Amino acid sequence: MTYEDWVRQVPDSIRIDPLWAFQVYPKALFLSDLAWEDSGKMLKDARGRKIADQLIDSAGSVSANIEEGFGRGFGKDYARFLSISLGSARECRGWYYRGRRLLSDNVLRHRYRLLDEIIALLTTHIQKQRKHK
Repeated sequence: MTYEDWVRQVPDSIRIDPLWAFQVYPKALFLSDLAWEDSGKMLKDARGRKIADQLIDSAGSVSANIEEGFGRGFGKDYARFLSISLGSARECRGWYYRGRRLLSDNVLRHRYRLLDEIIALLTTHIQKQRKHK
């Protein structure tokens, strides 16, 4: 599924929320859905079960912490939640690496690119929020 196809199926109630305009948030939700699909493949191999569990947790944590932090306003408190989200994105990238034998090279390249983008956007936004009064 492409990002554009995925966006079209996201419910309006999510897309009309002001949080949707935060560029990294939709990408984090997309990551979570992709991890859901990828974990299904990992679960077919006994060695992949623990990796799949960790992958789902870390991928879901990226968007969940953005959501929670966004509801608390801006500044250092928001930066703290974004930092947790950043840590989860890096963890997710690590779990993809650990599960690399269970996914295709094309899937892995796509996930790494998406995670690199999410990590870069979060890093930039964290720096801005730490300077925000």
